[in-house]
Amino acid sequence: MIRTLALGLLTLAVSLALPVAAHEPEPGHEMTPEQKAEMEAYQKAGTPGPQHAALAKMAGTYDLSVKSWHGPGEPTIETGTATRSMALDGRVMVEDVKSTMMGQPFTGHGMHGYDNVTGKHWSTWNDSMMTGVMLSEGDCDAAGACTFTGSWNDPVKKGKISSRMTTRWTSPTTEVFEMYGPGPDGKEMKMMEITYTKKS
Repeated sequence: MIRTLALGLLTLAVSLALPVAAHEPEPGHEMTPEQKAEMEAYQKAGTPGPQHAALAKMAGTYDLSVKSWHGPGEPTIETGTATRSMALDGRVMVEDVKSTMMGQPFTGHGMHGYDNVTGKHWSTWNDSMMTGVMLSEGDCDAAGACTFTGSWNDPVKKGKISSRMTTRWTSPTTEVFEMYGPGPDGKEMKMMEITYTKKS
C-alpha cells in the first residue's frame, strides 16, 4: 500500500515536471490550467524558505551535557557529542548523537524540518534503545525557541507515551533542550535536559 502510494505520487510529480523540464511542451501535450496549478503547488511546497535557512545555521558539531530524571531526586548527568548537517539540498537538518545512557553506550539519529504546507516544524527520533520512531510537531519563533509535542511506543506499558519538548538558545553557541512526560503519579515531570555547546 505504502509503496503503491509512493509510486503514484512519484509518477504524478514526474509527469507534471516533464513539460517544465523541457521548457517547451510537445504539441498536443500542453499542461492544463489544473496541471499548472498543481505543479506550482508542488514547487512552492518543495522550495526551502527562511525556516530552513534558520535550521542551516545550527549545522556543526556540539558537546552535550545530558541530565536525566527517572523519578524524584537528583538527575544522572552524562556527556556526549552531536553532529548536525543539512540534507536534501537544505530542506532537512539531520542530527547524529553519541553518548551514554544509564552508563551504556548510546547513539541517536534525528531529523528536523519545516513543512511549507502545514506551516509546522516536525521532527523524528530513533536511537539505540528503541526500534520504533518518535514523531513530533511544533512551532519555533524568530529567536529559535521551539515547542514540540510528540509520542512514542513505551516498551513497558505497550502503548503510546506523549511528551512535550522545548528548545531555546541561551547564547549564540548554547542551546538547551528540555523534555517533559508523565511521571509515576501521572503528572507531567521533567525527564531530560540537554545542553548543546557548539564547537564548530
